[in-house]
Amino acid sequence: MAKKKTWREKVNEVEEKIHTITPEWEERLGKGRILIPNALDIEAVICKTKKGELITNDIIREVLANQKGVQVTAAIPTGVYLKYVALAAEEERTTKAMITPYWRVLRPDGSINIKFPGGSKLQSKLLKDEGFTIEPGKGKKPPKVSNYKQYLKTY
Repeated sequence: MAKKKTWREKVNEVEEKIHTITPEWEERLGKGRILIPNALDIEAVICKTKKGELITNDIIREVLANQKGVQVTAAIPTGVYLKYVALAAEEERTTKAMITPYWRVLRPDGSINIKFPGGSKLQSKLLKDEGFTIEPGKGKKPPKVSNYKQYLKTY
């Protein structure tokens, strides 16, 4: 029976791909090329955030598109690999002094990413530990960081 891969192994395996945007997608994405990022590049962007700074999935996508000289970075693979990075970080929490600060990545509206390890409770706690104020979720909406826009890292 094959050994189950760690999240770090999965992060390391993801390969970058660049495709030409097809005519049927041009209206939505524009002409040019689309990046399917690798997880290590996503992790590198996250690691550039410092305590007191936040980024969003959209900022990560924009930074990667600029770095690779493409029109756009694909949203769904970015979200999937972002989760891989978060899971790898939590897997390494007991063995590393510093882990990737994935909790600093918010959804574009400033809300917590409930798909991260530990759900909104853990991400809220980690953000509170860094001094952020968390607004409770309303209805089915997840909690948000208060005034999150003022903390967004600019590139």
